[in-house]
Amino acid sequence: MSKFPPEWLPTQQVEVNIGGTKRKVSTTLYNGNKVRVATMDEHYDGTRDVQVLAPFSLRGTTFVTRDTDLKPIRHFAPLWSNYSDALKFLPADTDHGLVFLENTLIVTSLSIIGTLLSSSMVAYGFSRLKWPGRDITFTVVLATMMLPAAVTMMPVFLIFRWMGWIDTLKPLWFPSFFASAFNVFLLRQFFLGIPTELEDAAKIDGCSPYLTYWRIMLPLIKPALAALTIMGFMGAWNDFRGPLIYISSPSKETLAYALQLFQNSHGGEPGMMMAASTMVMLPVLVLFFFTQRYFIEGITLTGIKG
Repeated sequence: MSKFPPEWLPTQQVEVNIGGTKRKVSTTLYNGNKVRVATMDEHYDGTRDVQVLAPFSLRGTTFVTRDTDLKPIRHFAPLWSNYSDALKFLPADTDHGLVFLENTLIVTSLSIIGTLLSSSMVAYGFSRLKWPGRDITFTVVLATMMLPAAVTMMPVFLIFRWMGWIDTLKPLWFPSFFASAFNVFLLRQFFLGIPTELEDAAKIDGCSPYLTYWRIMLPLIKPALAALTIMGFMGAWNDFRGPLIYISSPSKETLAYALQLFQNSHGGEPGMMMAASTMVMLPVLVLFFFTQRYFIEGITLTGIKG
């Protein structure tokens, strides 16, 4: 088994400091013996002056060998410079990607706020309030989950164009303030699992339906809200289709769309491409790593414990 790492791993040729100058280290044959040498000088005819480093008995011996007879010695060495190089290749007016990051944070924050507020309010209305046609309306809301996004893409685009929101960030976060069917269904199941005695006690204390929703119900469905927060963050952070449709100015692009443009420009440089992808993906990985317990709990539970 070869002691060298696979070719697909990031490697660097081993170098040694000789006389204050870094020299590349290779292996070759000298008088039938395998020796480790350092390249001292290179010639135009494809030969090199090398100096023996090992074995010790031949150390310091110099001779001339052909470039094709040298086998570079490499070692595994992650190229951390790819991250800084990837940022340097971004347009200067983006402040090394900070503009993309700012736009993404704005869209993600507003999307999460809109998702939590709208979905929880609608779910509370479907689960705890009694009004004519509630069950039929809820069925219609669930039926909207069968509509493909491609069906509503053009009408929604025409609406935003009529409102003058094209090439702004508003189309990316404004729809989150209109609750989606899946989020409503998830929170409704949590609300249904809360004992009615808590709601009755709140009414006796003089709480209105809104105060009951805000002070009693929301604190009891924290696992579900945490799950929606994680899913909303991942969806908004990785959203590519929205910026592709509505954004045309480079100063208003998000990270997901900017990564695609980076790939089109530097797709032939896999090192920088992977570094850029890692930087974009890292916040999502960190968030899920620290909040996976809440995510799993919010999906599996259907009410409060006890």
